Amino acid sequence: MAVKQKSLYSPHPGIAMVQKWIATLKEKTGRDLDAWLTLAKRHGPKSEAARREWLKTKHGLGTNSAWWIAERSFGRGHEDDDPERYLEAAEGYVEAMLSGKKAALRPIYDELVALCRGVGKDVKVSPGKTIVSVYRNHVIAQIKVASSSRIDFGLALGPTKPATMRLIDTGGLAKKDRITHRFAIAKVEEIDAEVKRWLKTAYSRDA
Repeated sequence: MAVKQKSLYSPHPGIAMVQKWIATLKEKTGRDLDAWLTLAKRHGPKSEAARREWLKTKHGLGTNSAWWIAERSFGRGHEDDDPERYLEAAEGYVEAMLSGKKAALRPIYDELVALCRGVGKDVKVSPGKTIVSVYRNHVIAQIKVASSSRIDFGLALGPTKPATMRLIDTGGLAKKDRITHRFAIAKVEEIDAEVKRWLKTAYSRDA
C-alpha cells in the first residue's frame, strides 16, 4: 500500500480492509464489485439509503458491504480503497474541518500534527471526515475539532489514572474505545510538556 507522496498524511489503515473486501467479494457473494454496481444502478431504489436497505434485505449483504456498494453506485467512496485518492481526499477533509469560524484553530491543529509525526518514525496521521486519527500499530491519538474555540486531543492510555486536572477521562475504557483520555486545547501554548509526555506514553504503550 506504499504511495509516492509528499503529504503530511498516510493512507488510512482501513484501506487494506476495503481492498481485501473487494478481492473476496465474488467468492463470498457470487458477484464481483462491478457486477454489484451494475445491479444496484439498474434495479436498485433511487436513494442511497433505500438502496443500502435493498441490498441487505433482498440480497442478504452485510451492513458494510451494502453501505460500500450503495455509496459507490452513486459515484462516491472510491477513496476508501485507493491510497492516492485517499490522500487527495484527506486534504479536503482537513480543510472542511477547519473552515469558517474554526479556521482560527489551524495553528493548534498544525502543531498537534507536527507533534504526533515527531514522536516516532512509525507514526501515521490519517484524516477522516470528522476526526484525524494517529496510528502506530493501532490508534494512539486523535485530533478532533470540537468547537470553534477548541480542539480535543484524545489519547489511548488504557487504564491509566493520571493525577492531573487537564487530562480528562473520556469514559472510553468502559466503552472499549481506544481513546480513553483527552486534552481540551484552546491555544497553541497549551500544547506543553504535559501534553507531549502523555503522547509519548500512548506511543510507548502501542509498541
